[in-house]
Amino acid sequence: MEGVVVEAEIVKGNQLGRKLGFPTANMNISNRDDISNGVYRSEIEIDGVVYNAMSNVGIRPSVESTGRWLETHIFDFHGDLYGRVLCVSLVEKIREERKFASIAELRAQLEHDMEYCREHSANNK
Repeated sequence: MEGVVVEAEIVKGNQLGRKLGFPTANMNISNRDDISNGVYRSEIEIDGVVYNAMSNVGIRPSVESTGRWLETHIFDFHGDLYGRVLCVSLVEKIREERKFASIAELRAQLEHDMEYCREHSANNK
């Protein structure tokens, strides 16, 4: 894995990503000021397997939120990661974090982001 690497415990979020069809592994990164907010093409290693993913770093301006988070939607993975310490590699920043006018607009952008990340991933999973 390349890029900026974040290692932290996976914690429960507000489950909005799951409701939108984009469940995320959430890490509190309030102590990391070396990573700029935005959406990234990313990778995450789970039990020796590297999965392609997309990640958001920031304050989640479209929903009520406190703190600064790294939220990672892992492609083609289903399982419980709560309480595990994992490493996410932020490979490429694809856009800035921004506030959306509606949840529908947010979901449409997530679809677009996922398509980009899948097309540009090194191992095309």
